[in-house]
Amino acid sequence: MPTISMFYGILILMYFYDNKKHNCPHIHAEYGEYEATIAIDDGSILGGSLPSGKMKLVQAWIEIHREDLLADWELAVSGEPVFKIDPLR
Repeated sequence: MPTISMFYGILILMYFYDNKKHNCPHIHAEYGEYEATIAIDDGSILGGSLPSGKMKLVQAWIEIHREDLLADWELAVSGEPVFKIDPLR
């Protein structure tokens, strides 16, 4: 489960071979005791939760980096190493 980015205390992770449960490209975001699974295509919440302000930051970051995230997704579901993606600044 590589960490692909980190900003404002939020960890963004993408698991290897993680295309079975949600059946769509997604990331995992962790902030303190909160965890959420978020779709890359539209930023919708597939499971879990984050504080509202942190969720908005993650969704904005997804919007900015969607192409990079989809490229990483293809690598991750094939079990290949993913690339780090720039944090939100």
